[in-house]
Amino acid sequence: MPSVARSRTLGADQRTLWELVSDPYHLPRWWPQLQRVEDASEEAWTKVLQSARGRVVRADYSRVEADPPRMIAWRHEVDESPFEAILADSVVVITLEPEDGGRTRVEMRAQQKLRGSYRFGGFMMRRATRRQLDEALDGLERAVGTP
Repeated sequence: MPSVARSRTLGADQRTLWELVSDPYHLPRWWPQLQRVEDASEEAWTKVLQSARGRVVRADYSRVEADPPRMIAWRHEVDESPFEAILADSVVVITLEPEDGGRTRVEMRAQQKLRGSYRFGGFMMRRATRRQLDEALDGLERAVGTP
């Protein structure tokens, strides 16, 4: 499955970042276009997103793997969703590696498999995914107060 990865070193320790990325209720603080999270548990949640045109879209997610405080992965449950025509599968993996001085290297990797004729637009999806991951990293920086 093709993937897009973005990384950045943030001025926060691994535990602080783990609390943000592992708790779905913290997602609105840092994930782009996310208005709120509904029906959240450790295993599954619903993101309520708002598009640039103001349209509200719900997207269901489930945690597929976690290795606290180092890695978490979640899957976008695309079946029977507005995204079903475009995506066959979509997984986000976040890894946190401690560095000197209380800093942490954060890597976000989105693995997406496009469906049908959308496979031919992979370069556009990769560009949009890079932008989304960069915005998520920006959001994490703001959430932890990194200049």
